[in-house]
Amino acid sequence: MSLSARSLEHYVDAALYEATFKKRKHDVAYFVELGLASGGPVLEYGCGAGRVSFALARAGIEVVGVDLSAPMLELFVERRAVLPAPVRVRARCVRGDMRKKKGLGTFPLVLATFNVVGHLESFGDMRDFLRRVKEHLAPGGELVFDVPLPAPEELEADPDELHPAPRFKHPLTGQWIRQTERFEYDPIRQLLLVESVLSVEGSRETLTVPLILRQWFPRELEAALSLEGFTDIRLLADYTDHPALGDVDMLVVRASL
Repeated sequence: MSLSARSLEHYVDAALYEATFKKRKHDVAYFVELGLASGGPVLEYGCGAGRVSFALARAGIEVVGVDLSAPMLELFVERRAVLPAPVRVRARCVRGDMRKKKGLGTFPLVLATFNVVGHLESFGDMRDFLRRVKEHLAPGGELVFDVPLPAPEELEADPDELHPAPRFKHPLTGQWIRQTERFEYDPIRQLLLVESVLSVEGSRETLTVPLILRQWFPRELEAALSLEGFTDIRLLADYTDHPALGDVDMLVVRASL
């Protein structure tokens, strides 16, 4: 089974994707702090265009990034090329499927950032990913990943209803982009289709960008980690060290071997 081809469409226009999430920075400091505490090097799954990887490298940490999207990795390479030499040599990227890629080295810290585990569409996919993580973790090493807590308003949304989302400027053209989203949930497979409809202000032409994300519930994450031998499993709230209770946006999962 391959990762959803429809979801990979979400990353074809790497610059547009980056612009959509340009303001998302609050998680980076958390991951950098973890990287510094680990001493490095760090393995980052879902490195994309280097948002977290380059922050780690700037902090003096060696990082190897893994991603399946060729356009995102092309942007990673472009951005890496203009970094100062000492930073540039600390960051590299590899294309690969996080369930399958082997031989990346040994790391005291493995990160899977910005809900990259949402692309693992089945429990089997999750276990395959965790097996790869185990192959790359140093003794006593830690896996840390973030995942949104499934939101009832998205799972129960009318699939025919469009929801407005914040507009943004396209990084290359400077044009303002309007966007709406619709949500369609498959409760059997726990897959949420998030379909974004984008249009340039003043134009009638639209671009539809699909994204399919597995909805991972906390107890099944604990079960998968336990089955693969992880211990000291902690569910934390919104990039803090506070235990996750009820009102949580992003769940941070930390687990050791």
